[in-house]
Amino acid sequence: MTIIGHLIGGESRTDAKRTQDVFNPSTGEVSKQVALADTKTVEDAIAAAQAAYPAWRNTPPSKRAQVMFRFKQLLEENADKICQLIGEEHGKIAHDAAGELQRGIENVEYACGVPELLKGEHSRNVGPNIDSWSEFQPLGVVAGITPFNFPAMVPLWMYPMAIACGNTFILKPSERDPSSSLFIAQLLEEAGLPKGVINVVNGDKEAVDVLLTDARIKAVSFVGSTPIAEYIYSTANAHGKRCQALGGAKNHAIVMPDADMDNAVNQLLGAAFGSSGERCMALSVAVAVGDDAADALIAKMSTAMKPLKVGAFSNKDNDFGPVITAQHKDKVVGHITSAEKDGATVVVDGRDAKVDGFEKGFFVGATLIDGVTPQMQSYQAEIFGPVLQVVRVQTMDEAMQLINDHEYGNGTCIFTRDGEAARYFSDNIEVGMVGINVPLPVPVSYHSFGGWKRSLFGDLHAYGPDAVRFYTKRKTITQRWPSSSVREGVSFSFPS
Repeated sequence: MTIIGHLIGGESRTDAKRTQDVFNPSTGEVSKQVALADTKTVEDAIAAAQAAYPAWRNTPPSKRAQVMFRFKQLLEENADKICQLIGEEHGKIAHDAAGELQRGIENVEYACGVPELLKGEHSRNVGPNIDSWSEFQPLGVVAGITPFNFPAMVPLWMYPMAIACGNTFILKPSERDPSSSLFIAQLLEEAGLPKGVINVVNGDKEAVDVLLTDARIKAVSFVGSTPIAEYIYSTANAHGKRCQALGGAKNHAIVMPDADMDNAVNQLLGAAFGSSGERCMALSVAVAVGDDAADALIAKMSTAMKPLKVGAFSNKDNDFGPVITAQHKDKVVGHITSAEKDGATVVVDGRDAKVDGFEKGFFVGATLIDGVTPQMQSYQAEIFGPVLQVVRVQTMDEAMQLINDHEYGNGTCIFTRDGEAARYFSDNIEVGMVGINVPLPVPVSYHSFGGWKRSLFGDLHAYGPDAVRFYTKRKTITQRWPSSSVREGVSFSFPS
């Protein structure tokens, strides 16, 4: 049985005092095991990162960028292998894994521009012969804790920019699908990154708690569920660390009566069921304004969902694959059953999905539920599965109030032909990422990603311009060279 280990100080290590099974979700079988780092292993990684920091901090940004350029090329050259690793352990179909990887590569491209991004500000003669300027300096050793649903993309949200800014990094990927994260980090070293600048430790809560409490870690980035995000944020802050913790979501799409319904249905299919709904930006609730719009939406969605194919990652003709574990499958099925018991109508039922040749896989078929209300537990929870719930309202204001009242504020969109309605929606909705006829409004790499309310703990969003601010600290320098011919007297007044 293959055991997936750690990358510490440029060396592969397998500290296997404790291991955990890694499943192939398509077959339901154990494919590998992952070593779970103990406290000593994580401390070794921190020590390696701390030892590498002084030299890397003083490496010119242009040379750091050169590493990122080579890294981008290696990612593209090894794309097929990375996508296969994602498919084997996450279940994502190859085309979906390729899309995930491409969005990660775009963040590497942004990090390639770090010499420009780190340019400070300069003001000459702020006073007599006094100049002032600011610099953005790295923090030191920083860490990232990433989720199972994007094992390639989310780590690439974090460490390319952190490292390009001059920090050293420790990645703790999900123990459910760790192989692609580890392989990509090894590619970064192959690109010329000095040993110890990137380190990977696989593990569970024991490893996480070391990263949150060790004084040598200066900042922590996290993506995952809201309860864990809140724990990460509060613990990191209690130990004096900078922290950004991205949590859960319940993303709504408002379908207006004037919407291009065929286009809305096509967009909702991919946004609700792509990646088996295991996306923090998945659209899991369609809020139909008016019964006519709701009836049309249900009718067209029901028809459009019939040819959808759920199956193994190895078949590129499949639309989406299994969910991550048997336990998560039970959770998703439980939410569907809960909605039904609460009075909603399961219009298209994916609870008994079967895939020939993969009978033990963790498959849930695309599911459509009508008549959902905000009081239902299935509405309140983040299902994180291929389930689209439809809520019926009578006005746009009622639809927007539903969204604004929800504890999460990650992503949302509106389907409409009305520019006035779209502008009002984008101005007044209390959500961090908004789409107008765009169901998955994930910002491009040169903007920043983050929600509002309980979808984000911290002041700065992920990647893009906010990443430069998160992974650096500003230093302002004021300088004067006294004239040899003019001597100033003593002043006790506050300088102005």
